[in-house]
Amino acid sequence: MTRHKEMLEDKELIRSMSEKLGFTPQILEVLGELEPEFLMKYNRCNHRLLQDGALPAKVKILMALAVVASKQCERCVVSQMMSALENGATKEEIMETMDVISITSGAPAVAACRDALKLLK
Repeated sequence: MTRHKEMLEDKELIRSMSEKLGFTPQILEVLGELEPEFLMKYNRCNHRLLQDGALPAKVKILMALAVVASKQCERCVVSQMMSALENGATKEEIMETMDVISITSGAPAVAACRDALKLLK
């Protein structure tokens, strides 16, 4: 693959993430400039998350929702919630995931889900 094609793929990855998250993750831009191979690896991992394997994509995304909630990244929680809904997660499955978040990470993690939970209405 030519470096020009790789650069276009890098920019496309950052653009698609910006659309999904509602902001541009500056760290990805920096890492892409320093080590373009990183973006390719990141993109491969992201695609694995969104594909069925031994676990259905929906389950993996709900797991990711719990992880980003535990890190209290509100924008990340919204992004994972949108992805969960797009991949067929039901309100019941999401609320059960909220139980796991509450038990494992407590009130701050649940609070990080405030805006994401509005997507269920």
